[in-house]
Amino acid sequence: MHESTPSQDAQRRERVRQDNLRELARQTLISSQQTGAEAATPGGRRWTRRQWAHASLAATAGALLLAIVPGFNTAVDAPHSPRLTTLSLTLPALPARPPLEQTPATDWMLVTVEKGQTLGAIFNELGIPAASMHALLEQPGARQALTRLRPGAQLGFAFEAPTAEGGRGAFYALRYDRGETERVVLALVDEGVVETVVERPLEVRTTVVSGKVGRSLFHSARKLGLSGSAINKLTDEIFSYDIDFNTDVTQNDRFSVVVEQVYREGELLRTGNVLAAVFTAKGKPFTAFRFEHDGKVEYYNEEGRPLKKSFIRMPIQYARLSSRFGSRRHPVSGNVRQHKGVDYAARTGTPIMAAGDARVQFKGWRGGYGNTVILDHGRGYTTLYAHMSGFGNIRQGQRISQGTVIGRVGSTGLSTGPHLHYEFRINGVHRNPLQHTMPEPDPLKGTALAAFKAQTGPALARIRTVEDIIYAQVPTAGAGDDTRVAGNRRDAGTGRGRG
Repeated sequence: MHESTPSQDAQRRERVRQDNLRELARQTLISSQQTGAEAATPGGRRWTRRQWAHASLAATAGALLLAIVPGFNTAVDAPHSPRLTTLSLTLPALPARPPLEQTPATDWMLVTVEKGQTLGAIFNELGIPAASMHALLEQPGARQALTRLRPGAQLGFAFEAPTAEGGRGAFYALRYDRGETERVVLALVDEGVVETVVERPLEVRTTVVSGKVGRSLFHSARKLGLSGSAINKLTDEIFSYDIDFNTDVTQNDRFSVVVEQVYREGELLRTGNVLAAVFTAKGKPFTAFRFEHDGKVEYYNEEGRPLKKSFIRMPIQYARLSSRFGSRRHPVSGNVRQHKGVDYAARTGTPIMAAGDARVQFKGWRGGYGNTVILDHGRGYTTLYAHMSGFGNIRQGQRISQGTVIGRVGSTGLSTGPHLHYEFRINGVHRNPLQHTMPEPDPLKGTALAAFKAQTGPALARIRTVEDIIYAQVPTAGAGDDTRVAGNRRDAGTGRGRG
């Protein structure tokens, strides 16, 4: 079956018109014959001339109507209707929304939680209905995580495409971090809430950081990428027994540290353990290596001897040596007499630590010393701490460990300002705590020493390689040289520069 063209339709209408005319002529002939035969009306009377004229006029009008309008003839074909064919077409699938975590970062509105800010307040500020928040909180585990938000935590909000009027689209997803290795995405769908947990693995890199002290050890080390906690580890624990960082360190002294750094998705999260370090003070290198022995982690020198000694060199942190051991004029009485200890100037309230494991021999007021604590370390060793503003949580006769806070800096007794007066005695005789040599602890032996050498040897070799590269190219100079070695961070596994 096919569709007809306009010319074919015209030809068909012409044929119909001709057929109608022939049919009209035939019927007119039959009518005239019947009229001649009967020559009378149905009543038996003959028609008059006027009646014949009326009949001829009516027949002529009918013939013209049939010729002009062929549609009145039943012989005209019905209009042609083309056949409709239905085809089953496969439509392309609607583009699915990409996984929420793979959408560009700009699709997420990131909000950092401020102190005292609640989840409800954040939803209200963003104009998100409270019903959406309550639906998300019904998800197992969500309420506990989202109703105890800590300042600094980051939340992500996802919205649909902007409306035609330019307004923000409807809210449809929330994300938050559950620990360091998991990110939770809660999406609102017709069926409810769909939870997706995205794993965020951590990567631990071992890095060598090397530089010069310059104007400030803390400033230089931070500039090179060491965290504040790692720097404090060096000064307050690892080398506190051998180096007085207030008096023994110069601007040209240098340090090299092998440290673990924890990364996530290429971003540095935190600095981990200090695995090894070399600090060169006044041309003398001091080494330290982290090693676990008999279930206890300690730091040892290159020969396998523990760095932790019976006494720390300095029982107070971040202080300035204001008066040395020996003869001097007393600042209050004006008399010249023996100064039997050392003074450290510091702010009032600065913590004072026990120089070693001890028993509290005395705690209280002691004349010109003011508030005083005396510790008995055994084997004839005692230490005295004076001019305190207050005492730590200790009592007389109590046994305490090295590093315990026994009091805080003050200016009680005969004192012109806040400072710590510190004395060191052996069998009752005062000794200079800055010069007295402490007995060395026993080193590792046998299999423990062999394991220590096998573990720490590669780290020491890497440190020396880095130092040979850096300091062979950087000439000795004055203050500020810490900036010249900035960026000399090397991956301890590959030795490739990371600056």
